[in-house]
Amino acid sequence: MANIIAFVRDSLTNMVASLGTSRDKAAANVYSTPMLTDEELLNAYRGAWLPRKIVDIPAFDSIRAWRDWQAKKPQIEAIEAEEKRLNLMGKLLETRIKARLWGGAALVIGTGDQDLTAPLDVERIGKGGLKYLTVMTRRHLTAGEIDRDPASECYGKPKVYQLNSADGRQLEIHPSRLVIFNGSQQPDEDIVTTTYAGWGDSVLLSVVDAIKQADGTAANIASLVFEAKVNVIRIPDFMQNLGNAEYRAKILERYTLAATAKGINGDLLLDKEEEYEQKTASFATLPDVLMSFLQIVSGAADIPATRLLGQSPAGMNATGESDLRNYYDRLQAMQTVEMTPAMARLDECIIRSALGSRDPDIYYEWAPLWGMSEKEKAEVFKTKADAARQLVGSGAGQEIIPRDAVSDALVNTFIEDGSLPGLDAAIEEYGKLSEQEPDEDELAAAAAAQQAEQTPPGARRPTADAAPRTLYVRRDVINRSDIVRWAEEQGFTDIVPDLHVTIAYSRTPVDWFEMGESWSPRLEIAAGGPRQMESLGGDGKYKALLITASELVWRHRAMIEAGASWDWPEYQPHISIQIGGDIDLSRVEPYRGKIVLGPEIFEELNEASNTITEK
Repeated sequence: MANIIAFVRDSLTNMVASLGTSRDKAAANVYSTPMLTDEELLNAYRGAWLPRKIVDIPAFDSIRAWRDWQAKKPQIEAIEAEEKRLNLMGKLLETRIKARLWGGAALVIGTGDQDLTAPLDVERIGKGGLKYLTVMTRRHLTAGEIDRDPASECYGKPKVYQLNSADGRQLEIHPSRLVIFNGSQQPDEDIVTTTYAGWGDSVLLSVVDAIKQADGTAANIASLVFEAKVNVIRIPDFMQNLGNAEYRAKILERYTLAATAKGINGDLLLDKEEEYEQKTASFATLPDVLMSFLQIVSGAADIPATRLLGQSPAGMNATGESDLRNYYDRLQAMQTVEMTPAMARLDECIIRSALGSRDPDIYYEWAPLWGMSEKEKAEVFKTKADAARQLVGSGAGQEIIPRDAVSDALVNTFIEDGSLPGLDAAIEEYGKLSEQEPDEDELAAAAAAQQAEQTPPGARRPTADAAPRTLYVRRDVINRSDIVRWAEEQGFTDIVPDLHVTIAYSRTPVDWFEMGESWSPRLEIAAGGPRQMESLGGDGKYKALLITASELVWRHRAMIEAGASWDWPEYQPHISIQIGGDIDLSRVEPYRGKIVLGPEIFEELNEASNTITEK
């Protein structure tokens, strides 16, 4: 009996349907080695919008928000000045783009050393020791011998890179003098065949098929536009008489005249036996087909369609805010995992070149990529302010962290995130809290707090609560003349004499001393930003300039949480310019200049004099 050998495999096989057999058409599908020459990469990047955006968008988004240095203010200014001198952001963006396009690029750290084969010693970098940064691609730098020592920190990476100089000489550069970025990391360099060993693959390599399919679909749809409407005319004995030259000339002349006469207000003249028919192509489903191909490109490139296409696609493949958040989370992870280690040695050089030495307390954090709305900024501002109050307590001796330290940290935080425009200049003028001597009121408050702490348990303390009263809080406009001049130019004739911004309008009686206090008696709202003219009030008679300022929103929220009432669903800071009058606000250009507000003014509610306008 012959031996029978059975092969067992873990797959679905159906002999009747030919699934999993040699007759299955899907069995012929194989993955071949993808190949894109440098010329093809260059042509794709320069000549097509999808490859360019796939290369550029992640590179740009990864550095557009840049990073926030955590150090003393003079140190931060010196480091940022050094980054600007070297054009670090621009050079890093160029390196990232070329790395994604070509498969690899490097930023050469220029210190003026003659021997580039020796490892870079960052400890020898002094003030101004960083001379230049130069971008080079894998076309310029050739990877040398691969380090095969398992104990080496550079295992699997080139020991040296070679550069062909302008005079034909070959220079060797130690890897420590390079900030190296690869495109798509190769899975195993020992089995990957490539012209440029030691580098990665272009990011276009794995998405080029999807790009070609999307471009081909768009091109075919575009060609259909020329076939959108076709006129068909049936002529008796047309083919029989076509061989007559005089007949052909008459036909061409006749239908040229007919096409000229035909139109909305014209007539088409035909013989009784001739037939006319108009055929049109339907484009109803083509947008969905094209969007499906573009969605495939979006998934292949790992870029949301909202970012890749510039708008949210409609229909079955719509994407939203969650996609962008996931995309930005991935970029932030890439910043931490890929960019920070690659730039570590360069950052050490920048710090030493800017300051002359290395302060171990200096570090940086990548700035958030997701931009917050004004409401979210106000909530974050309030959360930080409340946390600061908890840390310092309400009086002397209750601090968890010294008051001066908390103040300096808050100043640095608010300057870095831009929560309080003009704070930097104000600190320069008035100084920090730690630089000021306590005044008599502060000394008296500290003495009262100390006396309260020494009060025996069970003894009654004098109450400081005030009788609850209705509350109206506003800030008057100091630079009223600037706004009046603008209003008169826009056609306003009866301008409100007391321009102001309302912060609170509480019919519910509250303890005024529970409302807290503003950070500053003077609030400057910088020029620009969102401004809008709108009619407010039930009858729309209040012509108001809508503005935005984080401190105004924060103070309003603080008073509401302290018990104040508000008769409207939302709070929108605004300045009422005119009451009544016939003026077309659609023709009014909103005031774009600086707005300076005075201190908060607390008053008891007076319906006759305290007017407030809301939608």
